[in-house]
Amino acid sequence: MLWHVIKRTAFYLLVVGIVVVSIFPFYYAIITSFKSGTALFQIDYWPKTFSLTNYNSVLTTGSFVRNLGNSLFIASVVVAISLLLAVTASFALSRVRFSGRSLLLFTILAVSMFPQIAVLSGLFELVRFFGIFNTPFALIFSYMIFTLPFTVWVLTTFMRDLPIEIEEAAIVDGASSWVIVTRVFLPLMWPALVTTGLLAFIAAWNEFLFALTFTSSNETRTVPVAIALLSGNSQFEIPWGNIMAASVIVTVPLVVLVLIFQRKIISGLTAGGVKG
Repeated sequence: MLWHVIKRTAFYLLVVGIVVVSIFPFYYAIITSFKSGTALFQIDYWPKTFSLTNYNSVLTTGSFVRNLGNSLFIASVVVAISLLLAVTASFALSRVRFSGRSLLLFTILAVSMFPQIAVLSGLFELVRFFGIFNTPFALIFSYMIFTLPFTVWVLTTFMRDLPIEIEEAAIVDGASSWVIVTRVFLPLMWPALVTTGLLAFIAAWNEFLFALTFTSSNETRTVPVAIALLSGNSQFEIPWGNIMAASVIVTVPLVVLVLIFQRKIISGLTAGGVKG
């Protein structure tokens, strides 16, 4: 009995420790974002004063709001294109039998294993060749490299677990492949679509290296680059309050999305894990 209590206590202590380590940086960023002046350099774990100066400065000066819109547009388009291509590709890879199917699937997965820096120079040449440098299309094009392989792989695995009898019944009723995908499989794939779409959105929203390389003006930059380039009048005047406020503004939408779709995310991540 005593050993059971010790194990249970240790487990809860471990959970509390993990939660504290995970949440504390974001919590400290929030309370710091409400500080101004010399209070920024005082270590306080509980806010004593609240000031919206940093938020007002970030939202009213510079091009941060424009950068926020750029990130939202680019991430949304990337998710839409990735899911559209991934759904059709996953149907072919999971349901259509053709030579080299497994090799193609592993090749798609292998593409995502390359670090971004390894493909940066070649991708830059492609972006310059197509004439889309310093435009949102450069980032949309480049982000597909790491979002599309992931979405294709996950949706292919999910679609493989769907009962073959559903597809056979639709074929008997005269449904085409497109109808089977859009009318039969798509309603059953919402948990997987939400999971992969949200993860792809987060990846595109937070991406920094390609955004820094393929954009050169404040009007086309995304928020990670905009935050990184925040600076004062000199190298000794770093606006930590503005940086924290901008970071909170960027992070809150992601937290809200995860909380809204958490049930479907769990369903999507655990789908196919248990077979009856």
